[in-house]
Amino acid sequence: MDWLRTHYQQQITHDELVDENARPRRAAAPLFNYLNTLDSSELQARRQAADASILAMGITFTVYSEAGNIDRAWPFDIIPRILSSSEWTRIEEGLKQRLQALNLFIDDLYNDQRIVADGVFPAEVLEGSRNFREACRGIHPPFGVWAHICGSDLVRDADGTIYVLEDNLRVPSGVSYMLENRQIMKRLFPELFKSSIIRPVDDYPNRLYETLAALSPRPEEKPVLAVLTPGIYNSAYFEHSYLAQQMGAYLAEGTDFYVSKEDIVYLRTISGLQRVDVIYRRIDDDYLDPEVFFPDSALGIPGLLRAWRRGNVAIANAPGAGVADDKVVYAFVPEIIRYYLDAEPIIPNVPTYLCMREADRDYVLSHLAELVVKPANESGGYGMLIGPRASQAERDRFAELIQANPRNYIAQPTLNLSTAPTLVDDHLEARHLDLRPFILQADKLYVTTGGLTRVAMQPGSLVVNSSQGGGSKDTWIVDEEAPCFPE
Repeated sequence: MDWLRTHYQQQITHDELVDENARPRRAAAPLFNYLNTLDSSELQARRQAADASILAMGITFTVYSEAGNIDRAWPFDIIPRILSSSEWTRIEEGLKQRLQALNLFIDDLYNDQRIVADGVFPAEVLEGSRNFREACRGIHPPFGVWAHICGSDLVRDADGTIYVLEDNLRVPSGVSYMLENRQIMKRLFPELFKSSIIRPVDDYPNRLYETLAALSPRPEEKPVLAVLTPGIYNSAYFEHSYLAQQMGAYLAEGTDFYVSKEDIVYLRTISGLQRVDVIYRRIDDDYLDPEVFFPDSALGIPGLLRAWRRGNVAIANAPGAGVADDKVVYAFVPEIIRYYLDAEPIIPNVPTYLCMREADRDYVLSHLAELVVKPANESGGYGMLIGPRASQAERDRFAELIQANPRNYIAQPTLNLSTAPTLVDDHLEARHLDLRPFILQADKLYVTTGGLTRVAMQPGSLVVNSSQGGGSKDTWIVDEEAPCFPE
């Protein structure tokens, strides 16, 4: 039965599975044909099996938009998102280029600030940065790398263009869900994984371990790694414990650590004190060390910055890396790439208006009904205005916010994000989505094969963030020339 072609109604935008004539895209054709051999009851049964697996494995996420901060099972859709290997090759190179340039930028800001002196990056943007840390001035971390783990969000517009929407350089999350999504799909559709055309993602924990181990201040010894977590009530605690277990690292909270008078970091274990070489921190800078940042923080490690500055411990991501995790800085990334790498950006930015510029601000204020307005330092989709879907009162309030603090806001056109079929009850509906690949950098660069596809679960919604009720899909990178899926 050709129920996909008959019943799937795509939206007026780029669809990842089918083209404008409802024909499957080349890379997705084998999946399209395979799904047509299944009826809705079979898909329902597999979705139920996926839900049962998620509950059994305890894969959860906190939805902050619901009363009481509901901790619920990870929302997962069993219809994968397909990208061709030829397209992915270009994306991978673009992501490596971007993180390399951003790390050169961060290292420059905390040392010579050549990019400011040369007039490429405005001094007033740096002066207004909430995430620039004076305590990090003069530091030279291993390999000159500050952001070792980056999650860059990609979106596709209606014309098929892939853009970088934002870079997450502080404490990016979601990679464990990418890994678990793949494991669930292997159990649900084992027949599809007998072929080698779906590129694997399973090597990420090993790659993360290698990235962190390369930072160790004691290269002659096997490094001791620890994942610093805020604890079980954090929304991403599942990920913290998952990655620690996969890497063979300690999972510990701030109170489990001790910094000696020689500025050495130790972990309190049942066998006594254990020296720690590398800390993969999953808490924000403000809570990292009460001696330097928030003095009332009970989540961090007193003295950690002293040990880091002396080179006795490595921290990933390094304190201060968030200076580049700023929506205003984002607007300058193309120039940052040109300045440090003498190259053109491989993946473009979304066109962006800087409200700190008078002409841009005037345009934004007169076109709020057409634009998406974002604060410079929020994440997770919080604090932004989607102009076409906002009330006049909401637009008026944002106009006041922009005028009061123009440095804090950017605006972008409302993109018609691409869609993919999503199983809703007993049928497929188009849902908007994005993609978060993860990029690692230490002595080498690595990009996950695909990433975490996040999908809006409400019809027509552009909000894909998991913290606000979005879901996810497995992402398949496939070779168009490889053998077809079994039929």
